[in-house]
Amino acid sequence: MKALLLYPQFPQSFWSYDRFMEIAGLKAVIPPLGIITVAALLPKEWEIRFYDRNVKVETKADWQWCDLVILSAMLVQKPDFHHLIQKAVSLGKKVAVGGPYPTSVPQDALHSGADYLILDEGEMTVPQFLEALAQGKEQGIFRSIEKPDVTQSPMPRFELLQRDAYLMMAIQFSRGCPFNCEFCDIISLYGRKSRTKEPSQALAELQNLYELGWRGSLFIVDDNFIGNQRNVKRFLKELIPWMKQHNYPFTFITEASVNLAEDDELLSLMNEAGFYAVFLGIETPDRDSLKVTQKLQNTRHPLIEACRKINEAGMLIYAGFILGFDGEHSGAGKRIEAFVEQTNIPQPMLGILQALPNTALWNRLQKEERLIQGMGATEVGDQNTLMNFVPTRPIAEIAKEYVEGFWTLYEPTKYLRRCFQQCLNISSRADRKQTMQFSPGKGLGLIAQLIWHQGIRRPEIREQFWRQLWTILRRKPQVLNMYLGLCAAGEHFWEYRALARERISEQLGYDPLKVSVKAEPEPMLVRS
Repeated sequence: MKALLLYPQFPQSFWSYDRFMEIAGLKAVIPPLGIITVAALLPKEWEIRFYDRNVKVETKADWQWCDLVILSAMLVQKPDFHHLIQKAVSLGKKVAVGGPYPTSVPQDALHSGADYLILDEGEMTVPQFLEALAQGKEQGIFRSIEKPDVTQSPMPRFELLQRDAYLMMAIQFSRGCPFNCEFCDIISLYGRKSRTKEPSQALAELQNLYELGWRGSLFIVDDNFIGNQRNVKRFLKELIPWMKQHNYPFTFITEASVNLAEDDELLSLMNEAGFYAVFLGIETPDRDSLKVTQKLQNTRHPLIEACRKINEAGMLIYAGFILGFDGEHSGAGKRIEAFVEQTNIPQPMLGILQALPNTALWNRLQKEERLIQGMGATEVGDQNTLMNFVPTRPIAEIAKEYVEGFWTLYEPTKYLRRCFQQCLNISSRADRKQTMQFSPGKGLGLIAQLIWHQGIRRPEIREQFWRQLWTILRRKPQVLNMYLGLCAAGEHFWEYRALARERISEQLGYDPLKVSVKAEPEPMLVRS
């Protein structure tokens, strides 16, 4: 069997870092772990060609060569995903699809013409698919209620990647999350039991990447790295000597729940192992909204104090914030802005709440007949898409707070000040690298571009850029790479805030920054 494995393109988004990728000479932030793990589940005698279309697109010859096309996609990749299915069908190729999007909304892939739907987790359903192929079946939908034991998961085929095109490499240690946030689809996809790999298994993946020549930042892509704290501590205690033995070839970033700040031992172990950053789902500083959405773990201790503790443990904080929770009071955007300024979180991901398919939120809103017709499961977009349900306060008000908040948070002087202050707040060790890493060639090019754009070309930030850079060099040179990376990312966000404003304006029919909410008409909503 000749299989062409394709990973669809992402549209421009908050996380795409388009302008940053351009000036850094890179193509994508992280590689797609899911589909290269599927590649490892396929028979060894199969011939495989793999393309991450965010890095390099396949050729006409690849399409002619293959017998089977395999796609994996998330919801945001919807346009290119359907384009690829339809192209395969037009060329007479069999198509197999999987990943979070087809798993959540399988009818979409069927309507586009996919032959095989390999849904849920591949360790359970790829063998079903292979058995159907062996029996000569022309179509099939393969599902599993049972969750796989990830200690039996194969090592992803990292050798298939064009590794020098990515900002970071990636591994996965666990799947699932013990919490019950109403809006989150992780628990519907992967369950509330956090299933972890063995420490030796994760170290073998790191060793593979090390032997393939990777040096630099590495994203542990777990949706909640600390979901199983006992097992994650076991892993970290074995990771620390491995890192020392290999002279700290990697620095790590991951996602975790805010209760990370409650565990001093865990914070210390992550610092010792080389974690330089963590993404937190803070969502909102409004306790009532956190209770409504069942994110109770964020209400146990003051969030500002939690951020301070994580900084003191040596980690930069990235964080997500959401507008539009039920019962939310006016001014939620301003309260998020104030929280971000207090904590100096450089890159707050501000979004408008969406009801994702099969979540508790989706099911509740469906019962309450509040989902909006024409904005169903497949119309959920990036963070700057209007909500797909009728909220408890005017959509126009939420949209205005979103655009105002995003515009203000990413005003260049404010953004650079937060980057600077966050780097100063982080406790760091001078005896090893604390930060994101770049190859010498790409690093020098990035610095040259940064000096041109922010140190020379932009008069509004020129003096601030040089003053802050000099202070970092003098007071905390070990975080220099991190600081320069954050500054360079500003080029993406300053473009993206204009795009976010434009997208919301198109959906509303007016620019919310130019029209008073009280005077404007409410967008027409149709209940499903």
